Amino acid sequence: MIDFRYHLVSIVAIFLALALGIILGSTTLSQSVTKGLQSEAKAAQERGDRLRDENTQLTQQVKGDEQFAQVLGSQIVSNRLKGQSVVFVETPGAGADSLEQISDLAQQSGAAVTGRVTIQKKYLDDKQVQTVDALASQLKPEGVTVPADAQPYDKAAAVLASALVTKDPAKAGREDAPGGTILNAFKQAGYVTTSGNPGQHATLAVVIAPSTPYTGSGGDTDNDALLSLTTALDAADRGTVLGGPVTASQKGGLIKALTDSDDKKNVSSVNVADKSSGQVVTILALQEELGGKSGQYGINAENGYLPSPAPAAGKQG
Repeated sequence: MIDFRYHLVSIVAIFLALALGIILGSTTLSQSVTKGLQSEAKAAQERGDRLRDENTQLTQQVKGDEQFAQVLGSQIVSNRLKGQSVVFVETPGAGADSLEQISDLAQQSGAAVTGRVTIQKKYLDDKQVQTVDALASQLKPEGVTVPADAQPYDKAAAVLASALVTKDPAKAGREDAPGGTILNAFKQAGYVTTSGNPGQHATLAVVIAPSTPYTGSGGDTDNDALLSLTTALDAADRGTVLGGPVTASQKGGLIKALTDSDDKKNVSSVNVADKSSGQVVTILALQEELGGKSGQYGINAENGYLPSPAPAAGKQG
């Protein structure tokens, strides 16, 4: 007969064996897990090193591309806009640096720069809509037609465009009395400021979009007003390009508003106009406009980074 002492010893032996198995198993498992984690950590470090190397290479490549455009940009654009003139329109929140650089390139391309019109925030103020409407109706010159159901900013855009640009070579480079009156009235109302001689009727226009997309309930209204001006310029001249940084092509941006509309068929855009290479693209886009072609250019743009094939140098439409 098996006594109690035998049972006790057996039970103790079973628990000792179980404890020993757990210890041995956990030790083996721990070593396996440790080796696995070490392997994953090493692989992650190697991936990180590769990504850092790739990032360094891409950064150097971007700097190289920018340097290339800065050094050779004037040669690339030479004579592409010969005999033309350009007016620049700066919207509230636009980057003035890119405007200056594009202006320099335009002159190096053979075009004359008439001047700059800077749209003030007051122009977009909701409280000013009735005043804008009344001013546009009062100043509308003969020969400028607007639909009977045109909105206030559509009217104002057509009136302003008539003072800034023209398709008629005979009027290019000349400021007339109606145009001077329009610009003076908009300046006195606090809606615009000017530099140079933007009333000398340019044949081409560049509009610089706000760098920061509009947000909130009034954003769409502001974009609509600025888009009306952009399209009015394009309708009255030989070509208009809307430029800005890539943020302007994001939700709430003016370039995004253009590319989401039917107006993209007529107005070109460049969403890298803050980059040296994008400023060259802006000149190429203006040349394309002269030939009756419009496109959306830049990063993830519908028609690629630049017109392809690029228009031949020295040829205008």
